[in-house]
Amino acid sequence: MTDIFDDLKAEYEQLDAVLTALTPAQWSHPSAAEGWTVSDVVLHLTQSEEAVAASVAGHDVAVGGEAVDAVADALVAAQRDTTPADLLARWRAAAFATPDALRAQPKGTRLSWVAIPLSPATLATTRLAEHWAHAYDITAPLGIPYPDTERLRHIAWLGHRTLPYAFDVEGVEGGPVYCELTSPDGDLWHFGDPTAPSTVTGPAADFCRVGAHRLAAADSALKATGPHGLQALAVLRNYAL
Repeated sequence: MTDIFDDLKAEYEQLDAVLTALTPAQWSHPSAAEGWTVSDVVLHLTQSEEAVAASVAGHDVAVGGEAVDAVADALVAAQRDTTPADLLARWRAAAFATPDALRAQPKGTRLSWVAIPLSPATLATTRLAEHWAHAYDITAPLGIPYPDTERLRHIAWLGHRTLPYAFDVEGVEGGPVYCELTSPDGDLWHFGDPTAPSTVTGPAADFCRVGAHRLAAADSALKATGPHGLQALAVLRNYAL
């Protein structure tokens, strides 16, 4: 895969182009994230990027289990009076500092994060995944294009890599799953052991959207086989919680 830190910056740049062009009415428009406006979504992204900086500085940013969503809602509610201009400047300052800050971490570093400590590269991947998913929450209700890119490979890797953890968290019996996914450019991406008894095949974009809980597996073009294929799609997540 291409460098995750470069791709994270590129994802920020793609979203920045969208945010720069928003009108005041669009900032206050309901997003696809239930209960949040577009401004609320950007505020959440800003706060989570500031948490990355805090983690890099050595602070504990773990939240714990089921409290994550409640904490995120409370943080957004506490700072909703921020103007779009100030919010955009604050998001840019936090987001565009993240790639270099994570890249500069010494080999073997584990950084505090919401549920478990993560390597800088894995934390960068979760940031890419979250910004990509929330970009959908912003653009879809506004009818703004947000094309899928080859950067989805990082997100698909994360979803597959965390399947054992996802099975465990959901209390679902799991096993090895091989994924063969078609990239936005038509290439085939392979994750896992080809001899695994269970497989998932189909568009990488659908795989990532199912993992981000933006698309139901039954409504996707993904196909699952074997004893654990369907269970993998049921627990799939593109985030390390």
